[in-house]
Amino acid sequence: MSPAARSLQAFGFYLCVLGPGLLVAPGPLLAPFGIAAPQEVWVRVAGLLALVIGAYYLVAARHEFVPLMQASVVARFGVLVVFTGLVLGAGAPLALIAFGLVDAAAAVWTALALRRSHGVGANPRTIGVPTR
Repeated sequence: MSPAARSLQAFGFYLCVLGPGLLVAPGPLLAPFGIAAPQEVWVRVAGLLALVIGAYYLVAARHEFVPLMQASVVARFGVLVVFTGLVLGAGAPLALIAFGLVDAAAAVWTALALRRSHGVGANPRTIGVPTR
């Protein structure tokens, strides 16, 4: 397995742990971050989506599916941007940025590994196009 695939696999495992936690018991999972136990169903929906995306990442990593690895880099940086916007503009808890930073750090890991092992970047206009 390439370093890029390993980075995506690790992030997929993270999502496969986070997802069921949000789905089944969001209160205890979010409490250490100072986020009150949500009463709405949407946090559980987000947990299911995290679990599904994590499963997709695991399959993509196993099969060295570079286009998804590249797209995930762009998307994971977008998570940090959106979460920061929600904190600054919508009063979301500051701890939400911590989750975005995990996504961004994992995106950097994947981007660097892609560049080293596959010679490709994460430019959305050139996803799947070798840069060598």
